[in-house]
Amino acid sequence: MWSWLLHRITGLGLLVFLFIHIVDISILGFGPKVYNDSVLLFDQAIVRLLSLSLVAAVLYHALNGLRIMAINFWRKGVRYQKVLFVVVLAVSIIAFIPAAYIIIVPAIPWFFHL
Repeated sequence: MWSWLLHRITGLGLLVFLFIHIVDISILGFGPKVYNDSVLLFDQAIVRLLSLSLVAAVLYHALNGLRIMAINFWRKGVRYQKVLFVVVLAVSIIAFIPAAYIIIVPAIPWFFHL
């Protein structure tokens, strides 16, 4: 059940990001100055945290999708679904750590007002 719930939540999060991305790209129609000013928003710390959550959602959603395919197309998939869920969580966390470092390190001075 947790796998299903997390898959739905991350899917909705990705859908919201897609909408925001489309709006962001459409701002280009208002001219380069407006677009450049809007892109500066992405350097803010809160937006970096939202980007970090996007990376986490993409990682989990993609890996869990592979787990779902394994359960559906592999005869022993149902038998190992709990193990596969733990593997998905572990791989998601392991892959998330370097991404978190890359995204958060440039924002550290903003957090501590250095």
